[in-house]
Amino acid sequence: MRTEIIAVGTELLLGQIANTNAQWISRKLAQYGASVYFHGVVGDNMERAVKTIKVASERSDVIIVTGGLGPTEDDLTRDAVKPLLKQNLVIHEETLKKIEAVYKKNNRQMTANNRKQALVFEHAKVLLNPEGMAPGQIVEHEQTLFVFLPGVPSEMKSLMENRVLPYLIETFSLESEIVSEMLRFIGIGESTLEYKLEDMISQQVNPTIAPLASEGEVGLRLTSSGAESKSKIAALKAEILQRVGEFYYGSDDLTIEEKVRDLLKENRLTLGSAESLTGGKFIERLISLPGASEVCEGGLVAYTPSAKEKVIGVPPDLISQHGTISEECAKVMAIQSQKRLHVDAAISFTGVAGPDKSEGQEPGVVFIALQIGSGAPLVKRYHFEGGRDKVRLRAVKKGYELVFHYLKDL
Repeated sequence: MRTEIIAVGTELLLGQIANTNAQWISRKLAQYGASVYFHGVVGDNMERAVKTIKVASERSDVIIVTGGLGPTEDDLTRDAVKPLLKQNLVIHEETLKKIEAVYKKNNRQMTANNRKQALVFEHAKVLLNPEGMAPGQIVEHEQTLFVFLPGVPSEMKSLMENRVLPYLIETFSLESEIVSEMLRFIGIGESTLEYKLEDMISQQVNPTIAPLASEGEVGLRLTSSGAESKSKIAALKAEILQRVGEFYYGSDDLTIEEKVRDLLKENRLTLGSAESLTGGKFIERLISLPGASEVCEGGLVAYTPSAKEKVIGVPPDLISQHGTISEECAKVMAIQSQKRLHVDAAISFTGVAGPDKSEGQEPGVVFIALQIGSGAPLVKRYHFEGGRDKVRLRAVKKGYELVFHYLKDL
């Protein structure tokens, strides 16, 4: 069963809203072993919509179209697919009565174009819409199954769960479950991770392993289908973690910030920050999480040398001798913020985000210091590539990496 999902709406192409419908439908279908081969988005343009749907009909067994079923002129899904299906559009009386009743109940005059929402293909299986007005439709044409659904997520989900999925399960005898888990790693590069798992990746069949890199971390998506999928995933995960488990921080939707919060709670530690080039971005990520008040006292932001003296307490003679972009300054920032915030641990950031040099240091040079307890601070020097925003983002992510790798070994 080769499935394709097409979303209709110019607002999707403009980025005004995200195409969450396709993601949701794909996840639902995957639970029953249905393979989604293509995702597509087409704007409110008749010529392009006709071409998009025609191409889909030539390569897919099931085509699910969301959106374009409303009353306005740009709701063109029915008209776009009509030449392909070669079926007339007729008024679905039950739907029309429902639309008229809604307007009457709200003491509103129904305009003529609202009748358009009640149009269905003459041989369609009509799916009454309990959440809205325009019904869904299932139409078979030359061994291709077309499913037309409203674009409003709540309406689409209701029809998919209660009408479309049961129909597809029965029609295509869907049984096989696809199980997937995303393993998340930090502190190891994508190439190194692949090298350490090279033999496993080259021999993969079922389950499969797909490396995915993101900013400052790496993911491995494990996917299995058929019988005992969950146990297969669990066994593969265990084997992977035997090799690279020291870099693993969690699975699926867990973020590194959430993991650090959880580890701080487990160890009953509080964390604060002193930030220069990152401008509070590190501590903001932690504070945005539920339960942050249990582990975070706050942060100090000091951008200029004078602010570092007044806000954080960096000695003027240290700045004169070593500069603010230095290992020495990062150390003192961490130590002083730990004292001033009365926290168990403190992290500091100082560096050059760019685009120009500062204090003789190249753009991208960053010092991060981690002070925990009464021991000596851990200080790291990095040189991040990229523009100003990317350097700051990478510094923040590296900060969480440092805290994570310290806390997980406690």
